[in-house]
Amino acid sequence: MKVMCLGGAGRICRESTLDLVQYSDFEKITVADYDEVAGQEVVKWLNDPRVDFLKVNINDHDATVAQMKDYDIVMDGTTIALNGKTTACIAEANCHGVNLNGFGEENQYADIFKKNSKTCVPGFGMTPGTTQMMAMYAANQLDTVDTVRVSHGAYRPFAFSKAITATTTYEYDPNLPTRTVFEDGQFKQVPPFARPRDIALPEPYGTNPQYIIPHSETVTLAEALKDKGIRLIETRGTWPQKNMQLVRALYDWGILRNDLITVNGKEIGVMDCVAEYLLNSKEGTETELYGYALHIEVIGEKNGKKYQHILTHTHPKSDGSVPGWEKLRAYTRNVGIPMAIAVKLIAEGKVRDTGLLIPEYAFDPKDVFDELEKREIYIHEEINEL
Repeated sequence: MKVMCLGGAGRICRESTLDLVQYSDFEKITVADYDEVAGQEVVKWLNDPRVDFLKVNINDHDATVAQMKDYDIVMDGTTIALNGKTTACIAEANCHGVNLNGFGEENQYADIFKKNSKTCVPGFGMTPGTTQMMAMYAANQLDTVDTVRVSHGAYRPFAFSKAITATTTYEYDPNLPTRTVFEDGQFKQVPPFARPRDIALPEPYGTNPQYIIPHSETVTLAEALKDKGIRLIETRGTWPQKNMQLVRALYDWGILRNDLITVNGKEIGVMDCVAEYLLNSKEGTETELYGYALHIEVIGEKNGKKYQHILTHTHPKSDGSVPGWEKLRAYTRNVGIPMAIAVKLIAEGKVRDTGLLIPEYAFDPKDVFDELEKREIYIHEEINEL
């Protein structure tokens, strides 16, 4: 089988591509990107005869579809803003597909994937993706589920890439309609910094307040657990506390609205100015602690008794003691590896169905956990009777 790694020159998708080189049996692994220089650098870094480079311009739909037709699976590491375009190409090219984000315009192509007996899983990284696997692993042990709280800490610089800076601006956009909780059968929109809750992440991350964020887990888990009596789903997240201080200030001062201002006769968004500064500053591109931490709480009943399941995850340290996990790579590998695992499981025929599938309907959580363990990423579970 052949896989196209779209956006493969990016800091996260290159880690997904490395994982395919290390753990998969694909006969051809193509780094596909618009940036030829960066793409060729990744090919050289991967140093594997199966790996080559292909220049792709996703804005040229017909040309991209023609290029994709040579592949069985497209691993889409592009930004959320492009996922509508990329998924349209993947569907028309008759390929399987996986992307990182899970909040694009993919649903309109569901019938095409089903008709072609192909599988597309939008939103499979660490969160969303692994988070749903952890929630379902707990939920599958219960007769009914009342509450799911998904929480994560993404410990990375504010602006190590333009895509990450855009994610920050997106998640705390004051008017964002997709920042919701699921409560008593309804999705309820909430403002930035809503429903603070102290979450105890595994060391070295510790306990910090987390707030509701616009992630697809809230939507997909509501669908997957509808027959379990689910009443409340909340998805929270945090970045390093210094980052959170800055985001709060940007929100309080109205900068996150990204209003247009005039600078030297040219109109530019005020948040775009801040982002440009951060992208070119030490403060924006470095942080003290790197990595990723998940915390999933599932409350429900089994045989008439009420239980709380708490699942967390740990990974190799970022202090240089484990080769390949130094500093920022402890973050980018955590995000990129699960997407590669999803691609590998599809290639091995371990996906549950065809069509456009939410993660909960696509994979057996144990299959994902077993693959993560091979990479020294471990899932831990604590069960308490309430």
